[in-house]
Amino acid sequence: MLRRLTPVLLTLVVVALGITALAARPDDGGPRRSADFVVLVGAAGLRWDDVDPQNTPTLWRMAEQGAIGSLSVRSAHRPTCPVDGWLTLGAGNFAAWNGSRPGGCPAAGVTVEQPDGIGANLPDQPGVVAHNQEKLAWGAVPGALAESVRCSVAVGPGAAVAAARPFGRVDRYEPALPDDPAELLGSCVLSIVDVGTVDDDDPAVRAAQARQADARLARVLAARPPRSLVLVAGVSDTDSPARLHVAVADGPGWDGGWLTSPSTARAGYLQLVDLAPTALAALGRPMPERLFLGRPAVTVDDRPDDLPEAITAPADADREAAAQRRVAGWFFTLLAAAQMALAVAVLPLLRRARRLAGPHGPEPVSRRVVAVVELLLVAAALAVPAALLADAVPWWRGTHAGWWFASVTALLIVGGTALVRFAPGHDRTLGPLGAVAGLATLVVGVDVLTGSRLQLNGVVGYSALEGGRYAGLGTVGLGVFIAGSLLCGGWLAQRVRRTWRPTVMVAVAGTAVVIVGSPYLGADSIGAIALTAGVSVAAAICGGGWLTVSRLAWATMAGLAVTIGFALVDLGRPAAERGSLGRFLAALGDGTGGLTVHRSSTSNFQTLVNSPLTVLALAGAALVWLALLQPWGGLMRLFGIYPAIRAAMAGTGVAAGLGGVLGGSALDVAGAAGALVVPMAALAALRVLDHSTDRTLPDSGRPGEEDGAASSDGSGPGGADPAGPGATAVATAPGVATPTHQS
Repeated sequence: MLRRLTPVLLTLVVVALGITALAARPDDGGPRRSADFVVLVGAAGLRWDDVDPQNTPTLWRMAEQGAIGSLSVRSAHRPTCPVDGWLTLGAGNFAAWNGSRPGGCPAAGVTVEQPDGIGANLPDQPGVVAHNQEKLAWGAVPGALAESVRCSVAVGPGAAVAAARPFGRVDRYEPALPDDPAELLGSCVLSIVDVGTVDDDDPAVRAAQARQADARLARVLAARPPRSLVLVAGVSDTDSPARLHVAVADGPGWDGGWLTSPSTARAGYLQLVDLAPTALAALGRPMPERLFLGRPAVTVDDRPDDLPEAITAPADADREAAAQRRVAGWFFTLLAAAQMALAVAVLPLLRRARRLAGPHGPEPVSRRVVAVVELLLVAAALAVPAALLADAVPWWRGTHAGWWFASVTALLIVGGTALVRFAPGHDRTLGPLGAVAGLATLVVGVDVLTGSRLQLNGVVGYSALEGGRYAGLGTVGLGVFIAGSLLCGGWLAQRVRRTWRPTVMVAVAGTAVVIVGSPYLGADSIGAIALTAGVSVAAAICGGGWLTVSRLAWATMAGLAVTIGFALVDLGRPAAERGSLGRFLAALGDGTGGLTVHRSSTSNFQTLVNSPLTVLALAGAALVWLALLQPWGGLMRLFGIYPAIRAAMAGTGVAAGLGGVLGGSALDVAGAAGALVVPMAALAALRVLDHSTDRTLPDSGRPGEEDGAASSDGSGPGGADPAGPGATAVATAPGVATPTHQS
């Protein structure tokens, strides 16, 4: 009776862990009304390396007394040209101007009419609104910010784009900043000022442009209304590639600290779409929740008191993000090519690894060659964790950043491979698999527990320039963590009695669910739901047997239970505090959920077509299906001998597949997981085949150890399946030969 109830009880444990992880959310310290006026000052292209006390003294003093951050200027167009940035600012959502902009960001000819000399009119605005509503996937409404206040002021053509209402009207407009703008800035609660563009590649010209923008900012600050919040932002890029830009807030309640936002959950980072809700929150005005994608910015402490030291951090982050973009593409391309080449090299070894009975047969491969291939497989599996750990070294500051990254990563791969090679138990069949899985899980887990600093702008992490994620687990990190934690759980479960294996699997991988889903840590609700389904599959079959319909149903029910439980908790929160799942369900209720589905499907397709990890996932699946799972491939034999490892790999496939598709990253999660799992599966299969004809009797092992005499349930006296180098026991998979053991 207890054995029948075990899957049910363990499923409930996994569900409870998942909901516990997802339900708790940190207090974001949401902003309250702090100002009577808000002045948004924009300078397209302004970056932190343009700011210094001599050339931009006004902005420097403002940054000393206010809050600062790095601004991601993502819009619906790549790169975000000035007109797209101003439009996104006024929409509070990812927006873009009509038409294509080939070859960078040409000067946009925005028509601004002044029929009455007080306000202005943008005749193209209705068409721009229709373009964003009908052609783009974000559902942005340009002019949503202006519609949320009674009156707004715009100074300059860029500001007119941001302040125009959806039908094109700008309440008050001046084409240039007056010498004394006090009366103008005090006439409406919201003012938007364009102080120019900083876009030249020549350092001297660029410095002159920044100096001119700073002089205009000085006039704005001298004329600011009482109890006003002034926000300065580098509202856009001016050419490819994208960069991080300046964000400064100065006013009541914005004294020092880092700027951040719930949309980034990362101290010192906010998005362009956050500026509109920040302005309304400071004014105490209600927000159009369905229209705004951004969230109000807040300040957090821990900013260095010394401003040059504080500014160094966002400027260095900009350099790292720029270097990451250049390096990431060739790293994943080389990784996919190396793993495919290694897969081809393993095929003849698999064919000749199993020694045939009788005097005739293929000559066995040299032990030295096999040892070298095993080391290469270990190195390939450690490549992604090593690349993640490489970001602990500031390689991006060097002249040849790519070579520095390659050198650091290669040294870490060599060190990790040596650690696995000389680790205790390396000669056992599952020794390298357990060591590699443990190292990979440790690297990703420690990074997440310490704030995911290695993943932000890391080569195998995520870029703040892309605007998709700023904190927690990224796509590649999720794949590695899923594979590592489940393989660790399977390796440990294989060492205990069969009846205890589901419990061990749930204990290890269930902890991973909490780490992935917690908003304090991994902050990936989709990943936690997918991992819950994978853990349920692994727990159901780790004691032996196949993935039956009933077991798959339990796994599906577990994932659905976590999803439903978290959805109910999330929908019970205020709209401003909901996570992605709660916002999606709310959108379904008001009829706008189709935009989210459209964005996810578009993202899946683009990632599937363009990502090198797609090649890695498909190549790994081909190696497993066409070679390792064949009668001569060894993986079926490995699964029969070690059911907990089979369970872990099955759970990895389920979790990685669901996490990628539901998260909009197609096969990227599966590719990252496969980069770890497939080399280890090939290595373990080689070892099993190498000892498939051994006839020596097993030594009597102690309970809980890998090698031990077979008992009635297929385990040793302690309940553990034999796992020496090539050890085998009674196979639980059909078609797998019965007992042979280690030499």
